Order: sequence, then C-alpha cells, then structure tokens
Amino acid sequence: MQRRPHTYLCWIQYLGFKYHGWQKQNGVKTLQGQVERVLGKTLGHDDFTILPAGRTDAGVSCQRGAFELFTVKPIDLESFLIILNEYLPLDIRILDIEPVPLTFNVIQDVQYKEYRYYFSSGAKYHPFNAAHIVNFDGGLDVNLMAEGAKLFVGERDFRRFCVRKKVENYRRLILESSILKLEEPMGYFAPEQVYYYKVKGTGFLTHQIRQMMGALVELGIGKLTLEDIREALQSQEVSPLSYSVPAQGLVMHEVVFKLALNGSPSTTS
Repeated sequence: MQRRPHTYLCWIQYLGFKYHGWQKQNGVKTLQGQVERVLGKTLGHDDFTILPAGRTDAGVSCQRGAFELFTVKPIDLESFLIILNEYLPLDIRILDIEPVPLTFNVIQDVQYKEYRYYFSSGAKYHPFNAAHIVNFDGGLDVNLMAEGAKLFVGERDFRRFCVRKKVENYRRLILESSILKLEEPMGYFAPEQVYYYKVKGTGFLTHQIRQMMGALVELGIGKLTLEDIREALQSQEVSPLSYSVPAQGLVMHEVVFKLALNGSPSTTS
C-alpha cells in the first residue's frame, strides 16, 4: 500500500533569476528548497514528497511547469492554494492544484515540454530586463537563425549540442524549433524588438537548448554556417559545436501531459 496515498498535480510559475536552479542543494537558495519549506508550513507536517516534471538550471524561469505532490492526508485544495501563495515569495506562484490518480507519473506521462529563449540584439538594454532577456552585442541575422533552427527538428543526435555527462544515448526528438518575433509587450522597459527561440521536445540533454541557441547566435553573427550545424548533427565528435548562452533568457514555457484526468489529451493555458 502506498504510504502517501494522496497525490496532486501542482502547476507552478517562477522567476528563476536569483535561484540556484530547481534541485535542493546545501548552502544555496533553490526553488525546491523554497517550495518544500512553504509546503511543510502550509500542510503542518513534513510527511510529503514532491517530484518535478523537469528540473531547471540556475537562472532559468518557468511560465507553466508542474510537480507532483505526495502526502499522507487529503488537502482542501481551494484554501490550501490561497494560503500556499501567501507564504511563497513574490517570485514563485502556484497556479493550480488538482488531484491525480496514483497511476499518474509526472515524468513518464509528459507528452512534450516547450521552452522559449528570449533575446534582443544591438544597443545595451535597460537593466530591468536583465532577469529575463539576454542581449547579444552587434547585429544578428535573425532570418538565417530561423533557417538554422529548422535543422534541429526531428530525431537527431545532439552530442555536439550539450554539456557532456554520462549519457548512453544522445538522440532526442525535437517536435518544433523556430525563431519568432515577440508580438505582445514584455514590459514597459523592454527593448523595442524582442525575439525568442521556441523549441518543443519530449526531453532534453544537459544545457541542450542553451547550446542549440548558442549555435544559432554564432550562425546569426556569421561565425558558423548552416552546413556547420548540419555536419555537427551527423558528427560522432563529443566536443560542443558552440557555447551555452546565459541562463536567464531561458523559460520553461509549458509542460503538456499525454492524458488529462478525463482521458482527453492534456492542454495548458
């Protein structure tokens, strides 16, 4: 019998600029540490565990992520959500909480994750943007970057687009990869032109998106060519083709699960 039989899916949003990533670590401020501290205070006990759909790196933000909460006692969701958000710091918000069956798995039941990397180029922008937009000096050929982004779509070997760890399989499936101009306003102090790299996939290697974006930036400034990226996707070398762009431009935009509770494909707002 499951010792913590009450299971909930929690949708979360946060600005990751001042956090040392999701995973709890000694001596540094992490999102998991903050969330667990407040959950314990709100629940009134520490007999619970949480499991995220994905662990973000230091400085990375989240628009609509998710984690699973396992607890020994049922929760009054309406009042719990209100109190939880009152206790959480201003840069973390729980969007919603819903009960899920014990058969639900927050990792294995992910259909895809969408990430976005926000950037601008040219003159240095207002400092208020430093937490969520990265500015690249000089001009970028955004149209050429968009062509390069298309090369990542499909099941590819990304060994030259990640920070190498102990990985047996470097192949990952990319469902969408595109460079787009941001049409909606991003704040009063935002640069006049903001772009974002949009990428959807079933899973990613360490720093894969930041390395892919690094290659696209170097493509945009003329340091790399489209052929360089094509060859890197066929290569058996393990050295990175480019570099990891700064973390603060990266946002986990949404997580979509294979099935909702009613048996239909899960959607997010």
